Amino acid sequence: MDKQEILRELQFRAVRSSGPGGQHANKVSSKVELNFNLKDSKSLTESEKDRLAQFFKNRLSQAGILVLQCDETRSQHQNRSLLIRRFLKLLNTGLKKPKPRKPTRPKRSAVLKRLEYKKKQAQKKQQRQKPKPE
Repeated sequence: MDKQEILRELQFRAVRSSGPGGQHANKVSSKVELNFNLKDSKSLTESEKDRLAQFFKNRLSQAGILVLQCDETRSQHQNRSLLIRRFLKLLNTGLKKPKPRKPTRPKRSAVLKRLEYKKKQAQKKQQRQKPKPE
C-alpha cells in the first residue's frame, strides 16, 4: 500500500457545516467530506480490497464508496488534514492481519477444582432436602 498513491485517489468536497461560526457561518463551507472508491482503487491489491471491504462493510455505500466527514473546527484546511489522518488510521487498522487463534485447553488442576466444587454444591443441596419417610 503506497500512501501517496492512495491520497491521490481521494476526492474532497467542502460543504456548509453546522455548529460554531457566528455571523460567518452561512457564507463559508468549512465541513469537509472525503470520498474513496474502494472498488476502483488502483493502489490496493485485491486481497487488501477484500479485507478493507469486510472492515468497512457498515460504512461503504452500495457503489463501494467510503464517505467520511469532518466538521470539528471552523477551518476547512484543518478539517481536511484531520480527515486525512483519520482515513489513514482507519486504513492501517483495516489492513492489519488478525492474529491466528491458538487453541487452548483448561489445565487439569482447574478441571479437577471445578468438579470438586460441583460435588460440594450437590452435597450441600442434598442436605437441605427434607428427609424421605420410610
